[in-house]
Amino acid sequence: MAQGATIYNLDVNLSNVDRNVYETLAIKVARHPSETEEYLLTRVLAYCLEYAEGISFSPGLADPGEPAIAVRDLTGALKAWIDIGSPDADRVHKASKAAPRVAIYTHRDPQSLIRLWGNARIHKVELVELYAVDRGLLAELVPRLDRRMSWELSVTEGHAYLSTAGVTLEGDVTRTLLAAP
Repeated sequence: MAQGATIYNLDVNLSNVDRNVYETLAIKVARHPSETEEYLLTRVLAYCLEYAEGISFSPGLADPGEPAIAVRDLTGALKAWIDIGSPDADRVHKASKAAPRVAIYTHRDPQSLIRLWGNARIHKVELVELYAVDRGLLAELVPRLDRRMSWELSVTEGHAYLSTAGVTLEGDVTRTLLAAP
């Protein structure tokens, strides 16, 4: 019998000074059995950091042609394609053609992704944003992962402060462009 997705519920008090976003979020996210805890947490952090009207998680592995997180306007048009992990160059190329803004959040070494994509053809590569979530922050957060969590998440100058279960963790979310403009 195949194992199903695990559902996580997070209540997040978000204070993103960098983007002037202050919201209280109730996030319900499914973790596929093949998804690592680091990937899941990076996906949730990306959702919080990119929070805007019209944001949503994709249907998941059932629809691999969609971004992990999408921001759509009221007409349903794609405004931002947000991917997680280490998508291949063809996927980044497709994303850049499909949306005016592409952001990738990784829990891996960003330089290894840049090397992986090498000289691959990526549409408007100079506009693609790559964000590396501090691996130390994720390592400290993984053992605290629970199916119901409350977070206080503050972001200032690319530095995230995350309080959960009486502990405050912190780490950088570093932005890198794939190519010089």
